Amino acid sequence: MLFDLLSSGPIVALAFVAALALGISIHEFSHALAAYLQGDMTARDAGRLTLNPLAHLDPVGSIMLLLAGFGWGKPTPYNPYNLRFRRFGPLLVALAGPVSNAIGGALSLTAAALLLPVLGGDNVLIIFLSTLFFVNVMLMLFNLLPLPPLDGSQILFTLLPDRFHAFKVALARNGPWLLLGFIILDNVAGLHLFGSVYNFFLNLLDRFLGL
Repeated sequence: MLFDLLSSGPIVALAFVAALALGISIHEFSHALAAYLQGDMTARDAGRLTLNPLAHLDPVGSIMLLLAGFGWGKPTPYNPYNLRFRRFGPLLVALAGPVSNAIGGALSLTAAALLLPVLGGDNVLIIFLSTLFFVNVMLMLFNLLPLPPLDGSQILFTLLPDRFHAFKVALARNGPWLLLGFIILDNVAGLHLFGSVYNFFLNLLDRFLGL
């Protein structure tokens, strides 16, 4: 991913880094906002109720997104016992991140499509908006995987009935290792699932904008 970006020129590489910082910041800020609106001050007190990228960027997650096209931000802290909606409050907090990326991706793609006839495909703003669409989509899809510590696991835990408690405990304990194994298997076994998703949305972007 990083080498492809560098080969495309410094403008594309810088656009990707800027889009990465913005996409992750919106994602994690949305988690913090969802918790705050339900009465939990944990994220706010931790300085996470902000769009400042420095508060949200996770070094490993950012490097993974640069190198492989998928990644994550620094987990946003919250106390589920402080949430106004005890049963589905954690679900709302978990969904807030991917939903914000879906909205951000749709808005950036729409803006790029509207501005393209005026500015042209080589314009810096068009390149940034196109890259922002891609980053938002990849953040949304990757974080919806039902493996801890990703958002999809919290969504799964909330929806599963209490009789699956042992399964949830086991998945919470082993989820990060399963996620790492999945990533390694994807590359070593030649599955390239992430690469396929990357190419699909890249082709979609090309067809939509006619680049």
